[in-house]
Amino acid sequence: MNVNEERNSLEEKGELYEQITRLCLSLPEASERTSHGAPTFFIRDKLSFVQYHNNHHGDGKVALWCAAPAGIQQVLIDTKPEQYFVPAYVGHLGWVGIRLDQQVPWREIEGTILDAYVSRAPKALKEQVLQEYAKPH
Repeated sequence: MNVNEERNSLEEKGELYEQITRLCLSLPEASERTSHGAPTFFIRDKLSFVQYHNNHHGDGKVALWCAAPAGIQQVLIDTKPEQYFVPAYVGHLGWVGIRLDQQVPWREIEGTILDAYVSRAPKALKEQVLQEYAKPH
């Protein structure tokens, strides 16, 4: 993807992408950079936990690819196959795809992102996030 295509893709993302970015970057030691042609969120600049994809290789989906706790991928796909799928390249690692073009409620997207972070974070960061999100907001 060249710079102009990437800029156009970013402009098309809109408010939902901005919410996703704010949440991901609010997590301890999180950062964002392009990896494998997609905006990707990392912990300590090395452990990816979420990727944003818009029509990845022509699949027609606007989606997040998220790390997931062991065993949850199949449960989500079986429960809501219109919203969840096995993403390319990382699906065999238990990651789950969540379709953003299917009107998924924000709380569900938020929970999937938080699960992704917690499933990849080192112990101290994991505990910090679990304590923060256990508090009433």
